[in-house]
Amino acid sequence: MAERTAELTREELDDLVDVPLVRLWLYWGLFWLMVTPTFGAMAATLFNYPDYLGTSLELGFGRLRPMHVNGVIFGAFSTLFFGLCYYLVPRLCCVRMYGGRLGHYLVWIFNLALAAGMVSLALGYNQGLEAGELPYFIDLAIFVVFVALTVQLLMTVARRTEPQLYVSMWYMVAAMVWTVMNLILGAFILPFSFAGINSAAWHGLFIHYIVGLWITPAGYVIIYYFLPASIQNPIYSHKLSLIGFWSLALFYPFVGIHHYLFSPIADWAETLAIITSMLLIVPVWTVLQNFFGTMIGRWKTFGPNLPAKFLIMGSLMYLIGCFQGSVEALRSIQEPTHFTDFVISHSHLTVFGTFVIWAIGGTLYVWPKIHGRELWSFKLGNWSFWLITLGLSVMAVDLSAAGLQQGFMWMTGTEWMNSLVPLLPYWLVRTLAGITMDIGMSLLVFNLMMTTLTSSESAPQGEVAVEGAAE
Repeated sequence: MAERTAELTREELDDLVDVPLVRLWLYWGLFWLMVTPTFGAMAATLFNYPDYLGTSLELGFGRLRPMHVNGVIFGAFSTLFFGLCYYLVPRLCCVRMYGGRLGHYLVWIFNLALAAGMVSLALGYNQGLEAGELPYFIDLAIFVVFVALTVQLLMTVARRTEPQLYVSMWYMVAAMVWTVMNLILGAFILPFSFAGINSAAWHGLFIHYIVGLWITPAGYVIIYYFLPASIQNPIYSHKLSLIGFWSLALFYPFVGIHHYLFSPIADWAETLAIITSMLLIVPVWTVLQNFFGTMIGRWKTFGPNLPAKFLIMGSLMYLIGCFQGSVEALRSIQEPTHFTDFVISHSHLTVFGTFVIWAIGGTLYVWPKIHGRELWSFKLGNWSFWLITLGLSVMAVDLSAAGLQQGFMWMTGTEWMNSLVPLLPYWLVRTLAGITMDIGMSLLVFNLMMTTLTSSESAPQGEVAVEGAAE
């Protein structure tokens, strides 16, 4: 642990945190966690029961899906992430957040803009770019919030009294700066400057920058802080964290075209995307070794430790999902998986199964501390964990099998319409799995709300220092 942080008591570190602001961001995050995955379950049910929502355009698949995708990325994950940042950044920098009340304005601007975006998508206002469907005026509001948050976080880092930067802070700075740059591409350049195959190529970069240069480093911020804190063990290796950080920064910017193999995009660009997709195994396996290594000597405490269970479960999903993502970038593998449910399996394993799950783990750690008491019901929390894990696992296996069956049918010349009939049982299982996950998340939010309603007005509890590495 660095010297300056060691000099501060837990109570002094607690006093640096704006607890009402952390609560407000997390409240909004839990709201989106309840609502936006439900949009996905509603959309999935349409595959088996296309008329169950009636004929309203507002409840059609073409509008529910972008509400689900953008809501999970910018609502459920990003809002929880910002709340957790307002908790951990002052503790790691040993100063209060720069800008004082700024975060209290940003939380309302961001979430009200996102709510307006959900309504706009339901009404059919859509820019037609996956993960960038939100209307222009919503994009502008979200961009302004990201810029303001970036300035606030960077100024806090610049004013820190802790001389060392823990690995979570590296990823936080990188995630914010990279995403501001990417939003300029996706919101202000891509919709107006490119057409045809060039638009597809640039969009491939944009959507993968959302996943790889926003969600991924932001997720690393969460687990690098909350896993050591929750199990009271320092991070396994500082050197591994260096390798993971720089290999992610080096390899991820080039992978975006790997979804456009067998297209008119230049062959050298496709090949570069394939190579860097395989090289992503380096940062993935490096950070996972760091996480599992951190658990050495602490596995016996794993059972009753809900935050750690979510964080490690997300790590296992990350291992499977990223290996799946790398190999499906190979031409021989992509031929039967392209445009199939196999890709949907991969996206759920990574975006939700890893990063949203990590955000849930961080929230479970912080929530009792900012409310001054233990979680209302460990048993109910455990049910949430297993329902979410079961639903996600079944969905991943089910969609992988469905995608492979569909892809090989196409390769043998089966007409597209005829290939849909054998997939109906898979889609029903996918819907049931999604509902299982939704039930788990509903129980989780209920548990947290009961914790809030029954808590006393005591100060947040502290936690052990996490900075430092056992080499």
